[in-house]
Amino acid sequence: MSFPLLTATAALPAIGAVATAAVPAARRNAAKSLALLFSLATLALAIVVLVRFDPGGDRYQLTESHSWIADFGVRYELGVDGIAVALIALTALLIPFIILAGWHDADPLETGSRRWRPTQGFFALILAVEAMVILSFEATDVFLFYIFFEAMLIPMYFLIGGFGDRAHEHGEETASTQRSYAAVKFLLYNLVGGLIMLAAVIGLYVVAGNFSLTEIAEARANGSLEMATNTERWLFLGFFFAFAVKAPLWPLHTWLPNAMGEATAPVAVLITAVVDKVGTFAMLRFCLQLFPEASKWATPAILVLAVISIIYGALLAVGQRDIKRLVAYASISHFGFIILGIFAMTSQGQSGATLYMVNHGISTAALMLVAGFLISRRGSRLIADYGGVQKVAPVLAGTFLIGGLATLSLPGLAPFVSEFLVLVGTFARYPAIGVIATFGIVLAALYTLVLYQRTMTGPVKPEVSTMPDLRVRELVVVTPLIVLLIFLGVYPKPVTDIIDPAVKQTLSDVQKKDPQPEVEAAK
Repeated sequence: MSFPLLTATAALPAIGAVATAAVPAARRNAAKSLALLFSLATLALAIVVLVRFDPGGDRYQLTESHSWIADFGVRYELGVDGIAVALIALTALLIPFIILAGWHDADPLETGSRRWRPTQGFFALILAVEAMVILSFEATDVFLFYIFFEAMLIPMYFLIGGFGDRAHEHGEETASTQRSYAAVKFLLYNLVGGLIMLAAVIGLYVVAGNFSLTEIAEARANGSLEMATNTERWLFLGFFFAFAVKAPLWPLHTWLPNAMGEATAPVAVLITAVVDKVGTFAMLRFCLQLFPEASKWATPAILVLAVISIIYGALLAVGQRDIKRLVAYASISHFGFIILGIFAMTSQGQSGATLYMVNHGISTAALMLVAGFLISRRGSRLIADYGGVQKVAPVLAGTFLIGGLATLSLPGLAPFVSEFLVLVGTFARYPAIGVIATFGIVLAALYTLVLYQRTMTGPVKPEVSTMPDLRVRELVVVTPLIVLLIFLGVYPKPVTDIIDPAVKQTLSDVQKKDPQPEVEAAK
């Protein structure tokens, strides 16, 4: 039997979570180091998966299949295509930086505090989320995917509600109440979506007789499994609703600003750069592959919702007073671009959407983590409490600027390529939608540059006059992310070579071809 590489990649952070939680309460630094070690080991395994994956080979590779609940046709089936490999690599890459950035976020509030293992629990929960996200990317059994799609909500709930941001303008008691509200809202929204999806999963089993993604898709392709039109549409809506909540797509997005605003900066990155990608990934893997006709039927409505997300998120980002909520609304706008690319049903659009998932993860991590370092120094999330930071902390201001420029998709930085591909792919089939979506770029420039101007330029406020610049640990977190933003902005080919074959297969599932350009005959 070959080595179960995919199982090992997901099991390693799960083992790390248990080991970290078991460290004695008095040895907080040992728990942090152990969590970091397991995250780096997981990254090493993810690199092995990346190296062993052959973009020109079978659609699903490194497959594993074992009977699990035989009476209900549930199997432990894993496999990765190019899209999943790219997102597993992104997840494994970001977790060590998240751990390093949050090195002191779970330290006791009072000297000598003996609260139950707060530090160990914080880092154990991060590793638990990583394990569940990776398994979600790997699962090719629909029921297995559903289990981990829902299970990741529990550690995220405790990370938001139990280890929230300490920088709050209204004091600790109010902050605790708002953290609890944000955590409950996150959980309820996603649980409702998950329950609707569960009904659709059961319906799919009734129709297909099993939960295997590959078997169902193959049966649909060769005509041995036919779904009534209304049945397929209802099942599609059940799956899509859950994924749209996770994504988050307007109007199901309202949990995200609360969750990101009240969480620590590293946990905010975990939410939007890692966990939320499961939603957009699942649209590609499950919605389009299992329900091709329903996907085409729903496309006009989804494109409208995506454009609303782009413009709405950007407009609300412009008016924000809170740094973290601004980044949250910017992410809603960016997820609108990703969903727009997926349902444009063109190779450029879907390649751009998949690349955007990777690039958005890196750019949001860079911006939010630097914002977290800034907030921890001043003790405030309000934009008005800053000014002149670039004069006292130039490296911090410089990295903040690069993260912001990546967020507005400046040419030469990674998100530009993906956003450009999404818009090209959308223009090719839906030019009016593409024109409206382009206004999101203008608004992104507005909220990003205004944020930088108000926090980093102008007279130095007395409260920031003694602010220290980035420390060594913080530079270790930020520098690789900045390097990746520049490298993938100049040379995205290593990622596109991996994802393009999977995108072509997804377009084949929905029987769509790229529209041919209209060229006037020369007179």
